[in-house]
Amino acid sequence: MDRRLLNEKLDALPRLPLSEYPTPLELLPRLSAELGRQVWIKRDDQIGPGLGGNKTRKLEYLLADAQQRGERKIATFGGLQSNHARLTAAAANRLGIQTHLFYFERCPTRLCGNLILNRALGARMHFFPLGGGGGMSLEASIRLVHWLAWLRLGPHYFIPVGGHNVRGCLGYVRAALEIDEQARSIGIQDAHLVLAAGSGGTLAGLMAGLALIESPLRLVGIDVGKLWKGFPASIAGLAGDICTFLGETHTFSPEQVPLVEKRYVGQGYGQPSPEGLGALGCLASLEGILLDPVYTSKAFAGLLDLSRNNKLGRGEPLIFLHTGGLPALFAFEERQLGQC
Repeated sequence: MDRRLLNEKLDALPRLPLSEYPTPLELLPRLSAELGRQVWIKRDDQIGPGLGGNKTRKLEYLLADAQQRGERKIATFGGLQSNHARLTAAAANRLGIQTHLFYFERCPTRLCGNLILNRALGARMHFFPLGGGGGMSLEASIRLVHWLAWLRLGPHYFIPVGGHNVRGCLGYVRAALEIDEQARSIGIQDAHLVLAAGSGGTLAGLMAGLALIESPLRLVGIDVGKLWKGFPASIAGLAGDICTFLGETHTFSPEQVPLVEKRYVGQGYGQPSPEGLGALGCLASLEGILLDPVYTSKAFAGLLDLSRNNKLGRGEPLIFLHTGGLPALFAFEERQLGQC
């Protein structure tokens, strides 16, 4: 699909601007010297309200839809340190919409990190100690929480975990255009684009967007949660649905989803891993950039390991998508950070 046409299709859809674009694409010179190849970082951690993060791009489309429908209540869900939940509450406040956040865990005895910010933002938090959804598909978890939210709230606008639907992922189709243009402008069209995959919507949106414009950028998603049964199939289906919605048919098989599953998860979703903490310390000490301890740090650990073991091509540039999540740094006791 022609880039101009795709932009026109995206611009024709309701969207609530929540930040300024494009976000910076910055070279990491000291890390590049360490790895012997160019490493760049895409700063989607710098966008949006309530301390920001990448879910801002999805909420621009989702909240515009809720506003058009005249909704007064929004419900969504995630892990205890969900950045998506915090950002939903912050962005919805701009519209005067009440936010309800659902969690599959017990209410902690002490709020920390994102939970403190949720309270400050006035979000209503609902806790159901049903476990983390282990063994369920992403789609089954979404249906379950939607049902619970309906029983608790009555009519409302429901946003799946991480904004995992076609409308939300349009934000990362737009981002695919943005990243591809930036990469072309600096001559790194052959780069590997590495990102964390928790609910998979960001990866699905980028897959769809890059496929629609036939971009040479190569995606690498790093599973950070080991949460969902049939996760690649969920991402493949969503990416195909996004393309169909935008007027061009693309079919993706689960085997085509560029996802590294389970290898860098550690003990599980929402829990720091030694490798992730080491990666966090590495980037902080070399470049002065902070990751969060349970999401972007695991993905960055994957980037470092795959690069050092020659599993990311033959020295092509790397782009790391920094999706934010810094409030989670204040949810864990001090732990030993590693260095490069």
